[in-house]
Amino acid sequence: MSLKSLRILLRSCFPIASLAASMLLLPAAAFAEPSADTIAVSVDQARLVKLPARVATIVVGNPLIADVSLQAGGVIVVTGKGYGATNFIAMDRSGEVLVDRLIQVEGPTDQLITVYRGVDRESYSCMPICQRRVTLGDGDTFFKSTMDQAGNLSSQAGGSAAAASK
Repeated sequence: MSLKSLRILLRSCFPIASLAASMLLLPAAAFAEPSADTIAVSVDQARLVKLPARVATIVVGNPLIADVSLQAGGVIVVTGKGYGATNFIAMDRSGEVLVDRLIQVEGPTDQLITVYRGVDRESYSCMPICQRRVTLGDGDTFFKSTMDQAGNLSSQAGGSAAAASK
């Protein structure tokens, strides 16, 4: 192959190679760090964010992903409820948009161990010993039994506190 043919081949292949490289790098861009305007919070965790004091109304894009509650003085509590991204819009009494920000809800940050039993999944928090932890995506049986135990414990603690106060 002559040098001239090689140059022609390289020129014709360059656009295709560039396209292939950009397609390979595109998924990496999707996992980039959140921007400064993004509020990052973990599932089942809360974060305090200061907004202008004149905020009167909060609208959350997808309340299954995050919950936002307005407190006195323009402070909001952002709670991660499900994996993914949503936004919230803060408005004043006249309906003027004061803030429109993205909320990124990420997975748990503790030492999480996941056990698979066939298609069923169980999650355990191992800090310092492993105990059951209900996580989105756990199997129905594990989820229900863990929630039932937590509910029973809560009821018993409430009953003991009521009996002690009499």
